Amino acid sequence: MTTDKYDAIVVGAGHNGLVCAALLAKAGKRVLVLEANDQVGGAAVTRPFADGYSTSACAHLLYQLQPAVRKDLGLKPALARDELATIALAESGEHVRLDGNSVSGVSDEDAAEYRAFRKRVNRYADLLETYLNMAPPRLGTKDKRDLVTLARLGFDIRRLGKTEMREFLRIIGMNIFDEVVERFDSGLLKGAISLDAVLGTHLGPRSPNTMLTYLYRLAGGHGRMAIAAGGLGAVSDELAHVARGAGVTIRTGMPVRRIVVENGRVAGVETEDGTRFSSFTVISNADPKRTILDLVGARHFETGFARRATHLRAKGNAAKLHLALDALPEFRDLSKKELGQRLVIAPDENYVERAFNPAKYGETSPAPVVEITIPSLADDTLAPTGKHVLSAVVQYAPHALREGWSDGTKAAFEQTVIETIARYAPGLGKLIIGSELLTPADIEREFHITGGHWHHAELTLDQFLFVRPLNGAAQYALPLDGLYLCGAGSHPGGGVSGAPGRNAARAILARGIE
Repeated sequence: MTTDKYDAIVVGAGHNGLVCAALLAKAGKRVLVLEANDQVGGAAVTRPFADGYSTSACAHLLYQLQPAVRKDLGLKPALARDELATIALAESGEHVRLDGNSVSGVSDEDAAEYRAFRKRVNRYADLLETYLNMAPPRLGTKDKRDLVTLARLGFDIRRLGKTEMREFLRIIGMNIFDEVVERFDSGLLKGAISLDAVLGTHLGPRSPNTMLTYLYRLAGGHGRMAIAAGGLGAVSDELAHVARGAGVTIRTGMPVRRIVVENGRVAGVETEDGTRFSSFTVISNADPKRTILDLVGARHFETGFARRATHLRAKGNAAKLHLALDALPEFRDLSKKELGQRLVIAPDENYVERAFNPAKYGETSPAPVVEITIPSLADDTLAPTGKHVLSAVVQYAPHALREGWSDGTKAAFEQTVIETIARYAPGLGKLIIGSELLTPADIEREFHITGGHWHHAELTLDQFLFVRPLNGAAQYALPLDGLYLCGAGSHPGGGVSGAPGRNAARAILARGIE
């Protein structure tokens, strides 16, 4: 059954798909968004996980939403609560607190070095942010726009000054381990910075490119984080509201079976129930592997391109733990106000590296690194009165677990994580009345992300900027007429930033829609 023809069809109502659709509609295009799940948002959703308890299911902190996206869509300013500090937990209670460019609980020398370090990396992150909000230039091209952008990039790097330019070029491909060991003495400080560099990746602190992932995290607000009012699902709902207001049609519960190709170009999509929607422009918010190899099919691409897509690295390694608690947990030497901040378990840089080591061999970490929030302190609608929600990102939990993810292996890893947190919050186990562990395999299944990887493709120099997600698809257009990417697997990458969706819409409008 074939239905009406649209100017553009977006596959997936994740936040980037909604941003892209809204901007196309604001430009006067007739846009349809098809979402497999029953609610919009992709991985940025708020949903129940126990009776009376809800939380942000996958992504859980708002920290990269780009100002250009807010401005272009006229988003409400009150999408987030107060900015969060990061508290690096110590079993002794002698915690280290990181708040913007300052740190406490360390020596005066470390505090001064941290201020200097943040000043430098924030400057590099600002440079990076400029290029996160535009289509990356192609290498080896004679196109005037690409040449102008490349020249501008070179000029902006030179404008850092000789010393800073050399430092930027020196560290961009480095690992975060060497950088923190060179600069700081405090183990907790080094561990917290290392955690920020590897969170959501299949990388350890000693892995190359982890300075890049750290700078990427700072690009857009210098890493300032907040808990979204109503969870991240409220952000997605606001984006959907703006999109519908611009004229976008959003249909949920309609998984796309395939992207239709006729006469060497896209012609629409077909859903699982056999319904066909026609359009000569299809924009996929799905990850690149799923888009190229499953929704379209390798046979519609040149052999070398399809092979590169097959080899795209996207190994999910972060799990999500949700705990329904009967009361507010007590963390050693933390006040109630401090419990509302971002708490991390990463005692030092070597601990983080050791946590990564088992994942190389398909095993979970016996002593994982953990990022903890208690969102019910900021939003009392997430739990019954007097009760609380603890939400934690946990590394490392490989998607391809050697033993396979079963009820038994999930229960064992969940218990490991709870015991790890309980070392800092004695009595936690007695407060738990419900729980949910989402492994990367669960994330893949629920949110349709290949490998369960938050960024849809690893953030490394060979899958970044000019070559993200891969050579031949770095400017949102795939080598098939009318087909585009707009999700986290495209430039610049993951995080609830909206930048890929905005950039894709601008690139599509610049090329023109038939």
